[in-house]
Order: sequence, then C-alpha cells, then structure tokens
Amino acid sequence: MIEEIKSKLKELGRRLSELRNYLDIEKNETRLKELEAKMTSPGFWDNQEKARSVILELKIARAIIDPYFQCRKGFDELGELIVIVDEKDEEDVKEIEISLRKLEKDIGALEFKSLMNNEVDRNSAILSIHAGAGGTESCDWASMLLRMYSMWADSNNYKTEIIDMLSGEEAGVKSVVMIIEGPYAYGYLKSERGVHRLVRISPFDSNKRRHTSFASVDVIPEIDDNIEIDINESDLRIDTYRSSGAGGQHVNVTDSAVRITHIPTNIVVQCQNERSQHKNKSTAMKVLKAKLYELKMEERRKELEAEYAKKQKIEWGSQIRSYVMHPYSMVKDHRTNQETSNVNAIMDGRIDEFIEAFLKWKARK
Repeated sequence: MIEEIKSKLKELGRRLSELRNYLDIEKNETRLKELEAKMTSPGFWDNQEKARSVILELKIARAIIDPYFQCRKGFDELGELIVIVDEKDEEDVKEIEISLRKLEKDIGALEFKSLMNNEVDRNSAILSIHAGAGGTESCDWASMLLRMYSMWADSNNYKTEIIDMLSGEEAGVKSVVMIIEGPYAYGYLKSERGVHRLVRISPFDSNKRRHTSFASVDVIPEIDDNIEIDINESDLRIDTYRSSGAGGQHVNVTDSAVRITHIPTNIVVQCQNERSQHKNKSTAMKVLKAKLYELKMEERRKELEAEYAKKQKIEWGSQIRSYVMHPYSMVKDHRTNQETSNVNAIMDGRIDEFIEAFLKWKARK
C-alpha cells in the first residue's frame, strides 16, 4: 500500500512541476511583488479607477499563485509523512490516502484552470442577454438566464453590476448587459456564448400549452489598461438621455444615461445605472473598448462568422444548449453532449459541469 501511495505521489509531483512551468509561477510571483509595491506607494488611492484595476490584477495573480503553493505545500507534507509512517498503522495510512485524494483533486482543479490560457481568460466578463423569438415568453426566459448567471457569479464570489437593462412589455427583460468582475470570469463564461433554448409549459398561457423560447448570450472580456485599443474621439457619437431604469427619482430626472456609437463599426453601447453622467460615460467606454478588442481578435482569426459582422438568428437550429422542463427534465449542451436531468440546479446557477465540459472539449479541438 505504501509503495502504491509513493508511486501516486511521484506522479502528482510530476504534474505539479509541469504546472509550475505552464503557469509561469516565477513570472507571476514577480508581478505580484510589483503590484503589492504599487499598493503601498504614496497617492495610490488618488486615482480610484487605476487603484481598482491594480487590485483586480492582484487578485488575478493570486488566483494563480495561491492554489499552486497550497498544492505544493500539501505535496511536501505528504512526502515527509510517507517516510515516517508505519505501514501497519492502518489509521495513519488511511489519513494519508484521504490527503492524497484531496491533493489529486486540487491539482486537477489547477490543471483545469490552466486550460484558460488566452491573454484575456483571466479578465472579468461583460455578459449580454437578448430575448429572441417568442415575445413575452422569451423575455421571461432572458430574465431566468440573468438570474442563473447572477447566482453562478455569487457562488463564485464574483461581483456583478447591471449597466443597462430594457424590460419586457409584460414580463422579464428584452435585453440586459452585466459586468461580472473577478479573476477568470471571462475564461469560464466564454463557454456560454450562443443561443439558449427553453421548452416548458407557459405560465402566461391560460391553456397550459407547451412553448419554446430562445435567448442569446454574448460574453466578451473586460479589457484592462495594459491592452492598447485606439479610439478616435472623432469616430464617436455620444448621446445623453434620461434613464428609464432602476435607481431612484434622481436618476430619472436628469439626462445622466449615455449612449456611445462607434461610427466606423456601428457598435453601440450604453450605460444608465449611475447617477453621474461622467461615470456612465466611463463605463460605456469600457464596454466599447472591450467590444472593439473582441472584434479585433475575430478579424485576426479571420473567422467568417465574426461576432459583430454576422450574428446567428435567435431561433430554432442555432442553439448551443437546450433546457427542457416539459414533458421531461433535461439540460443538454449540443456542442459537448454534456447533459443532466437536474434542471432546477442548473437554473440556480450550478452550471460548472457544462463550463468544464466545454473547456475540455475546446482544448481537444
């Protein structure tokens, strides 16, 4: 038994060494020290937006370094224990086996995170949901997806902020844009981009008939200041208008909402959640920068179906995932064939199995 444990431990050591190189731990340690030095420098908090950017980058660096060194510590402790343990002591051997399984699970989680190796995978995400064909049904479905992603974000300790929302005429939302802030938010949520289909008995149909609804989800990375995106002021048309969203009476009596149109690409972004027109403009520019970066990446990859050049129709046949609530319960991803019958858990934000299946599927392509 001890020899078998030693063999497994040796294999875990090999995997840890590969991760050290793959995750570039030394480079991230150096960057972490630089960021910590910035935080202790005089006047750090004078520029709140820049300070927030540094803190977020610090969290991203720690999201890589801390789990690695926790695994390394666990590996070293097991290595020391295995030398002194008496194989006849069943209790000690059992304890080592439990620790070994935990270490294997932690290393597996770190290896999974290493699948997100694009330059923006570590960034926060800007998630948009648009109701498709189906009227009130689809608006309600869009609001259900908003709840699902909000609950997922909350369970992963991500901060969420809705920056623009257009309510449905009877229920739900026609469209909503939300920033999900935290390390690797984009890396995880990029798996959700596409059309989502719902089949259920309609709560809006007095005859209790089955309806099919569609909504599209778009996810782009929030771009930090280290990535240069040139935006000419002359290419922008900036309109202000009175906010129609939540936020209290003060929001609704001033032209604080901002809409920015990038004329060369016809990309339109807007923000109305802040009381200050300046803050709304700043947030809208952040979203515009992210969209222009994504467009640039699409052009670089020369994909004919570039996200902003050709949108899929939000209807039958273009969905990436189906959520069936009647006549049976099933959620199925049509790219990976991952499926579950626990629809309620998925709608409560427990979508990690679908995210993991997508990232592993993508890595194999």
